[in-house]
Amino acid sequence: MLNMIFLINSWLSSFNQPGLCITTAVLLHYFLLAAFTWMCLESIHLYLAIVKVFNVYVPKYILKCCIAGWGIPAIVITIVLIINKDFYGNGSHSESNPFSNFCWIQEDIAFYISVVAYVFLTFLLNTAMFITVLLQVHSLKSRTQKRSRVWKR
Repeated sequence: MLNMIFLINSWLSSFNQPGLCITTAVLLHYFLLAAFTWMCLESIHLYLAIVKVFNVYVPKYILKCCIAGWGIPAIVITIVLIINKDFYGNGSHSESNPFSNFCWIQEDIAFYISVVAYVFLTFLLNTAMFITVLLQVHSLKSRTQKRSRVWKR
């Protein structure tokens, strides 16, 4: 959905309908945040699968992942819309090229908080999970090598 909305965004903005542009920008923003949220959930799943291998039972795990994956971005979008729906709009207004318009977040502070900070936090969490998984795999490898040396003796 993110790719599809991104591709038709400039075409939809050429209609010069504020409601259509706001809807397009909201959907683009939502699916972008949802993609990063699901990426973050994948890193948590990798952590649970490799580091916390045994005795990890989360009741209704998939349901909770779906609620987080689709709900957290919806909360962010709702907050932005409650603050001011006019944060979303048409980017550039070039008369020479009507398809240069793009429906997106127009307010810099809203963009930095609701997109850049969100992506940065996702990146930090993914990096932490990646390092933790790498350390776990490395320790497993070293333990296995020690055991094989003992078995060879």
